[in-house]
Amino acid sequence: MIPKLESFEYVRGYTIRVRFSDGVAVEVDLRSELLGEVFEPLKDPEMFQRFRLDTELNTVTWPSGADFAPELLYERAAAQRTGAVTDVQQAR
Repeated sequence: MIPKLESFEYVRGYTIRVRFSDGVAVEVDLRSELLGEVFEPLKDPEMFQRFRLDTELNTVTWPSGADFAPELLYERAAAQRTGAVTDVQQAR
């Protein structure tokens, strides 16, 4: 089971900072994930920044209907945690 997404915030470009309930917290660059018709509008930086938390889906969503599977966000965050951020406090 994927831990609950507790918080997220825009950092820059196509990067968001995510934090999960198990302490995994890193910056995730989603540029390489913006593939396909549903993600095309998110290539506009202003549109990309209009994300919100969908508590039912436990993920980040956009007004265009785009979202990322929480598993993808968690896997990307967990993979980066070792090399990028080792302490939740550093991610804040």
